[in-house]
Amino acid sequence: MPHALITGANRGLGLEHVSQLLKREWTISAAVRDPDSADALKALDPGDGRLTILPYDASDLNAAKALKDQVTGPLDILFANAGVMGPKEQSFGEAANDGFLDTFRINTLAPLALAEAFADQVAQSQLKVIALQSSRMGSISDNDSGGRYAYRASKAALNAVGKSLSIDLQDKGVVVLILHPGWVRTDMGGPNGLMTPSESVSAQLDLIARANPAMSGRFFHISGEDLPW
Repeated sequence: MPHALITGANRGLGLEHVSQLLKREWTISAAVRDPDSADALKALDPGDGRLTILPYDASDLNAAKALKDQVTGPLDILFANAGVMGPKEQSFGEAANDGFLDTFRINTLAPLALAEAFADQVAQSQLKVIALQSSRMGSISDNDSGGRYAYRASKAALNAVGKSLSIDLQDKGVVVLILHPGWVRTDMGGPNGLMTPSESVSAQLDLIARANPAMSGRFFHISGEDLPW
């Protein structure tokens, strides 16, 4: 039975990934900041032992190692999904603040720490995928509106991390996918998003299902097109 570890699994896209993979008969390790309050996630539990909810705080760089002690065996998908939009102060003139660093810690360093902790377990699986939840706002070429300094920079850095991982993990057979989920109607994306979480996640899982070495280290729209760096 395939196994996925998903961070930020208590809401939005992470929650939807858990829901859809459980329906596909996967085993899921769902990592969330506060398991006790993850009511929506608990409601997905099929009661057959396939869902395990684990504590994980992406702002703590030791959290990945602690999580590794609780997740055993091969991992077909390591999905570094947990992320934040960052501080309210991201406009020019007020963007250089401690919240900028906090955003990097969660959006960029935490996924790298997860990859370092779990790369061998991913390599032992059949699918061998590390998926990084990035954003089109991390594209430098596509930035025509400015602002959102912390979020844009953290996702651009995440893209760079993903590219390096694809090279460093190539010998292990691990495929690293850098994914833009689209503009989704979630707490983070807001009510004006162009698609539902179900639509976005279904497209992401279709991309993951056909993962192969030629896709590793590339930045994908959910449509399957390559996005510019």
